[in-house]
Amino acid sequence: MPIGPLVFTLLPIAVILVLLIFFRKPADLSGLAGWAVCALVAYFAFQTSAEVILRSTAAGFIRSFAVSLIVATSLLQIAFMEKTGALGRVILFIKTLAGGNRAVQIMMINIGFGTLMVAVGATPVSILPPILLAMGYSATVAIALPAIGYDSLCTYALLGAPIVVFVDIANSYLGKGNAIALHQAGTIFATFLPLVSTLIGLCMLWMVGKGKAIREGWFPCLLTGATIGVVSHFTNRYDNLVVLTGVLCGLAVIGAMALYLKASGGRVIDPGRLTADEARTARAMPLWKAASPWIILVVLILALNLPQPVFHYLYRVLKMPIEGLTADGRPLDTRALWQAYTWILASTLLAIPILRPTAAQVKDTLGLWLKRAPRPVFAAAIFFAIGELANMSGYSMESKGFAVPSMVRVLADSSAGLFRDAYGAVVAFIGLFAGFLTGSEASTIAMFGKYTMTTGTTLGMPLEGLIILTAGLAFGGGLASVISPAKLQNAAAAIDRIGEETAVIRIAFVFSLLLTTVTAAFVVLLLRVHGL
Repeated sequence: MPIGPLVFTLLPIAVILVLLIFFRKPADLSGLAGWAVCALVAYFAFQTSAEVILRSTAAGFIRSFAVSLIVATSLLQIAFMEKTGALGRVILFIKTLAGGNRAVQIMMINIGFGTLMVAVGATPVSILPPILLAMGYSATVAIALPAIGYDSLCTYALLGAPIVVFVDIANSYLGKGNAIALHQAGTIFATFLPLVSTLIGLCMLWMVGKGKAIREGWFPCLLTGATIGVVSHFTNRYDNLVVLTGVLCGLAVIGAMALYLKASGGRVIDPGRLTADEARTARAMPLWKAASPWIILVVLILALNLPQPVFHYLYRVLKMPIEGLTADGRPLDTRALWQAYTWILASTLLAIPILRPTAAQVKDTLGLWLKRAPRPVFAAAIFFAIGELANMSGYSMESKGFAVPSMVRVLADSSAGLFRDAYGAVVAFIGLFAGFLTGSEASTIAMFGKYTMTTGTTLGMPLEGLIILTAGLAFGGGLASVISPAKLQNAAAAIDRIGEETAVIRIAFVFSLLLTTVTAAFVVLLLRVHGL
């Protein structure tokens, strides 16, 4: 293949990378610049019309709804809970968990509670750092642990948004005759969870107390990994439970750690860890009332997904497609009445009569939301737009086919030629790079999912192999959370330690490489086990 198309294909990625690393520009501005370069490359180097560029960009924004609108609605919910005092009450409760057992605290709070929060739309990197700092952890540890704690379950975060994005992209690539169900992808993705979860737990223990912490906490760590493995094996057997994996695994880890504490003579909840002022604040608002938005959300999500007829109707029948927008004429299924963003907003509104905000609190909530939401929402959307544009570059609406190979095809063919049978060993590192670049596992899948599947097809992989490869990509993207500048800066800002995140990146970079190496080896092992 001529080197020119490959250079042009890599140019938008290079621009984003340079802006992020060397110029330290935020993800939204870097993404916008990357999209502009991608559009110019598509137009001049890949014979893509302006109409295809605009249609693909709009389609990318709509495909991002499973992530971008969740970001918007979850930030609204968090702002509402913050301004009504509900979030502060929840934080006080978390401080009382697990007594003085550091290993159990880490597993329960950062993996269990952190996963549960992100699964229902909350943000661990915003909520957990102040808690960990107040519990006596260093600023570096308080920033790092929330970022890495839920990495193993990133695929099932935000009520399964990343894996839903993957299935949508995969089915768009495969066509109706070869469409896959959520549980087909989920079953393969779930095989990674026990290994990655356990390793993440060990890394967190090392960050807190190096070898001594690992010697003292290895059993809770192994128990956490085993619990996640058992629960995810069950949830990923059924379409309607796949998106609940993060919720159920988070609850299961909290339950397992509570049982372990009971069995070992420890205290699950220790109110004595609160100061007198904190105890008075806690008594002023019942915990159920403070957590009501999340309780309502979990109840709604369970009601929409557990009954098979309800799930079947909302997910498979009521797709609510947008027609006539995409360049190739394919409808964009929104599933708006099934998607988590609808019910995050609904749970926030339904909690209003319970939390009874004042007019000033409502005003402050909206003001805080308008301050926080626009840029991360746009950042989530723009990377989907880049991925869609790269996928559709070279497409001709007149001939209803590709006039020249797309940017994704060029990258896939080059990768297949360069790595050949070793592609499985590097796909997780591509995911790590993409996750660092985009700041999100869902965005990693959106930008590089079709490229990975196309490369696998070029290498002669069957459908099962394509899912394994993309799972490796996705987990690499999830592991990038601990070195994502946006996430770490968010965590540092939550404890007024902006700048401290640079020290965390230096430490976490080693762990991310180690975990990605193990993930890559596991991809190769899975491919061999399946005879691929």
